[in-house]
This record gives sequence, C-alpha cells and structure tokens, in this order.
Amino acid sequence: MPDEPSTQPPLKGRSLTELAEHFGTDKWGVHRYTPHYQRFLEHLRDEEFTLLEIGVGGYARNRQGGASLKAWKWFFPQANIVGLDIEDKSFVDRNRITTYRGDQTDEAVLRRIVAEQGVPRVVIDDGSHVPAHIRRTFEILFPLLPDGGIYAIEDTQTSYWPEWGGAEDRHARGTTMDLVKDLVDGLNHEEYVVPHEPSYTDRWVKAVHCFHNLVIIEKGDNLEGTNKWTVLSERYSDGQPKGQRD
Repeated sequence: MPDEPSTQPPLKGRSLTELAEHFGTDKWGVHRYTPHYQRFLEHLRDEEFTLLEIGVGGYARNRQGGASLKAWKWFFPQANIVGLDIEDKSFVDRNRITTYRGDQTDEAVLRRIVAEQGVPRVVIDDGSHVPAHIRRTFEILFPLLPDGGIYAIEDTQTSYWPEWGGAEDRHARGTTMDLVKDLVDGLNHEEYVVPHEPSYTDRWVKAVHCFHNLVIIEKGDNLEGTNKWTVLSERYSDGQPKGQRD
C-alpha cells in the first residue's frame, strides 16, 4: 500500500484514528487505542525522536504488515520510526521507517537497535503478547528510555488467557497485569512503612495509565517525598518502624 495514494486526500495533519483507518491498523476498530495514544503523544507531534514499535504485523499473508508504522510516520512527520519483528519485514522499509528482525526478548538485538537508531522516546510493545516476553522486554528497554519517555503495552488481555501464557487467577504472579499492578504500587513506594530499597521502576515510573487492553507508562522522577514521618509520628518515635524493632 503506498503511503499516500493520489486518489486520497492529503494525510498531513490527520488524527491518529484517521491514519489508522487509512492504513488499516487494528489500533482502531478491533481496538480503541488511537485516542489514548493521541492524548499522550500529541506533544511530540512535531519533535524529532525515535519511536520503536515491537511487532510489525501482517502474518496471515505474505509481504503484509507495517500499517501502524506508516500511521506513526504520518502522525510524527519528524520522527524516526523503527519496527522489530520475529519475521523479515524489510519490505516495509522506506524513508523514516526501518525494520529489524529479531526476538523481542533478545537483549543484544534491542541494544543494537538503540545503538544504531538512537534511544527511543516512545516504545510500543505490540509483539508476541506473551506475558513472559512482555515483562522481559520491559526489563531491558524501560531503563534505557530518557526522562519523559513513554512505554506502551498493548493487548494486555492475554494476562487472563492461559493459552497465551496468562492465568485464570487474576492475582497470579508473572503476568503482564501483575507487572502493571506492581508498578502502580511502586508509584507510592515512599509511603511503605516497612523499610525497603526502592527498585528502578519505583524511582522512575511517574505515571501508569490503564485502559481496556492498553497500558501507557510515563517515565520520570518519582521521588516526591512523604509526610508519613509526621502523620505516623508514634510509629517512628524511636526512629524505627513498629514491627521492625528488635
């Protein structure tokens, strides 16, 4: 599919939903992701940056895929759009779109992309949707993002599907949503009364936005301080939390 068929009106300045409809990505229609993306990424529309999307799509037919990469290209006219897929999608490559072949859990591949294409300001995981893969990719890539970076995880419904590596038990450990719930707790890590060492995500996840099958994570300093020392003055009267004293 050409970027801008002559029979179609110009694509410049269109909303992300309109671009998704034009190129046929399931980010709108099958899912309702594009309004959320527009809300959280609009401020980058005229910026020069790297966007990395994991999963190029188009597996049902030969030489298909890349619809969302094309939509991102037109939504961000100055951005470098990079795709990673387990299959060869090099036929999608064109000006400002580059694809890599590799496994999303392969740290060497992910670090090579960053080295060659620049540190991504936006990462979108639309890859295998297997929770173990999602968690490993996040573990590798999130620390590499700059302050202000955005990390999105799509199709989180697989957390609840054992056939995809999820679990029927909503409270099961090791799923994608288990990771997300831990991140939400980590937003308030300074309020924990039991002494602990903050994790990397405790310190650098400043917001977690959850929607149907989509999670958007904002990176930033999450050390805001706490008033627990005065509000819970009796607990801390001797400088050590109750329950932790000898």
